[in-house]
Amino acid sequence: MKQQFSLLPKIAALSIAAAFAAPAMAQTAGSNVVNVGWFHLAPQDSSETLRKIDGPNAGPIAGSGASISNADTVGVALTHFFTDNFALTADVGIPPKFKLNGTGTLQGVGEIGNAKQWSPAIVAKWFFGDGNSKFRPFVGAGVTYVWYSDVKLSSNFQQTISRSYSGPFASTSATSTADLSSSWAPVLNLGATYNFDNNWSLGFSVSYIPLKTDATITTTGLPTGTGSGAAANGPVTSRTSLTLNPIVTFLSVGYKF
Repeated sequence: MKQQFSLLPKIAALSIAAAFAAPAMAQTAGSNVVNVGWFHLAPQDSSETLRKIDGPNAGPIAGSGASISNADTVGVALTHFFTDNFALTADVGIPPKFKLNGTGTLQGVGEIGNAKQWSPAIVAKWFFGDGNSKFRPFVGAGVTYVWYSDVKLSSNFQQTISRSYSGPFASTSATSTADLSSSWAPVLNLGATYNFDNNWSLGFSVSYIPLKTDATITTTGLPTGTGSGAAANGPVTSRTSLTLNPIVTFLSVGYKF
């Protein structure tokens, strides 16, 4: 009996040593990982000619176009591993602000306007290697729903729209507002994770989102005549389509819990 009790400390010591010698289980079935980092959005953009749909002088504004600026924002990704290799990620972040600048015949306008883009995404990912691998590349595909808020048009662009309808009788009281359409879009994703230990990791990914939005501009307060007989006209509409197709990079630090 004394011999059995004397073996217990030795067995316990061996168990502790074995635990420290075991490989770290960084990303295995049931793991949850939160990543916080920086999104950079680089639109591969193009635009259609702006068209005046109704009202006086309806028709295309020849040579008109627009370009979309890059944007940066803070992002968060929540990943759940269903197996050692298959995981589902939810991407969210502070909505970035994009600036729209005139090109072609609208180049002299400068900034046309700006808007905030909301685009939460769900992405299914396949991680290569096993749960103990330090370096784990992955590929993924998913979907995002995109909508816009705080859409604002510059005063220069509003005056340009007013002149395109009213010619030399453009009214300084005419105002224009814009609406950008919402849409679902696919997400194609690839990247890699480097696990420093059982909890901390560094992640980098690149995503491509085929994305298009329709812009509808409503102008009110246009004059119907000149001099003291001028009167306000009803609202008139202009439309164009913007292709964004952003390439999105995400550099982040991850923590498994």
